Amino acid sequence: MSAKDNALQFSIKTGSPESLRCDCIVAGVFDHRKLSASARILDKASGGLISNALKSGDMDGRSGSTLLLRDLPDIAASRVLLVGMGKQEDLSEKSYRDAIAAAVKAVSNTASTNAVITLNELKVGKRHSGWTTAQAAIVTGEALYRFDRMKSKQEGQIGKLNRINFIATDAAAKGLKQGLAIAHGMTLARDLGNTPSNVCTPTYLGKKAKELAKTYGFKCKVMDKAACEKLGMGSFLSVAKGSDKPPMFIELHHNGGKKGDKPVVLVGKAITFDAGGISLKPPGDMDEMNYDMSGGGAVLGAFRAIGELGLKLNVVGLVPSCENLPDAHANKPGDIVTSMSGQTIEILNTDAEGRLILCDALTYAERFKPAAVVDLATLTGACVIALGSHPSALYANDEKLAQSLEKAADNAWDRVWRMPLWDEYQEQLKSNLADMANIGGRAGGSITAACFLSRFAKNYSWAHLDIAGTAYRSGRDKKGSTGRPVPLLVQFLIEWEGKS
Repeated sequence: MSAKDNALQFSIKTGSPESLRCDCIVAGVFDHRKLSASARILDKASGGLISNALKSGDMDGRSGSTLLLRDLPDIAASRVLLVGMGKQEDLSEKSYRDAIAAAVKAVSNTASTNAVITLNELKVGKRHSGWTTAQAAIVTGEALYRFDRMKSKQEGQIGKLNRINFIATDAAAKGLKQGLAIAHGMTLARDLGNTPSNVCTPTYLGKKAKELAKTYGFKCKVMDKAACEKLGMGSFLSVAKGSDKPPMFIELHHNGGKKGDKPVVLVGKAITFDAGGISLKPPGDMDEMNYDMSGGGAVLGAFRAIGELGLKLNVVGLVPSCENLPDAHANKPGDIVTSMSGQTIEILNTDAEGRLILCDALTYAERFKPAAVVDLATLTGACVIALGSHPSALYANDEKLAQSLEKAADNAWDRVWRMPLWDEYQEQLKSNLADMANIGGRAGGSITAACFLSRFAKNYSWAHLDIAGTAYRSGRDKKGSTGRPVPLLVQFLIEWEGKS
């Protein structure tokens, strides 16, 4: 079984490690120079040369360390790369993923064009071989990802590596297929996030959605301002007023399930640039606000993955997209707008715009009589303060849906943390002039944002993911999209398919 994305190809290999012809074979070494099963086979075939190299002190199995050996006798591979795994009894998901990343980067810095990775044979807690192989594919995609299309001289992929093979069973082959689909979806989400806002406009996102639809047979509709006006999307369109870039409301359908089956609806915020509107953001790090479309980008990335996997369920993707800029037509603090639901909103801060576009999308989602709705958005800085960059914040009005997302997040290793959605927080959104205000003050800012959205999702099972801390990395040297939460969304849909 093999799959291909651009120049990099993946496949499953069978056979004993010492007999596999390749430019480089990767094997694990645990703490205190304890060899993994494949490393022991390679050591025996080479007459103990691997053990001798370790005894020399060049490597002791420390997590993430590497040692490259060349031209070992009676081993078909030209190179053997040893990767430190840490303590065998403590091999965690994180240390396993770190080892895969270290291995891929080390191999790619050689002249190797192909490699065999045996690390997915290792036991990682209670994870099965399908999981370790899927994660190996995902982490490989992350490690080799480059975004250089905006440079005059493209750097391209590190080294010449174009094929990676995994030693695995049939169960692992299924994991590889899923892992590759997720990796491809993450690549699309990362590319969209990293594309600057003068290129990645709402129109650009609509074009990309149509390309996905053509490739995978989705139904696609991209609604312009006039169509949204007819629907009464006053809240969404109020945010778009400050920009000369026309807003777009993207609608995708994957009809892989039975006719009449209720769909899962994914809703992604796509503010292609967020200056804050009249409530202008400070200039520091404003360059990162092209990532405010990461929720919408993740929906498109998830659709690429489910199209590639051909999941047998019905999925709807909704992506409201516009810019949030200040000009004479922009929303002003104190303005009152009417949402598609008929509820009125007093805008106290124009920089709390994500919820203003999502609320109309959540109302629009009702027409599909959904089995569940999951929205995702880089919604609040408060979420980053509360949780940092490791988990996404999870809110839900349905316990079973919340548990399904938590389980999928753990299985995808794209983790979430459940947050409260208590009625007490709703009090902070009171307005004496409208049905509600769009902010609830500094205290519990991520929670009150979720409470705001919950007012538009009362008629179905709903969950909200605040991905402000997980969708991209900040800082001049680290800035870039992560592709999250594509792994969580795809894993959730895979498991949903299994229940249907």
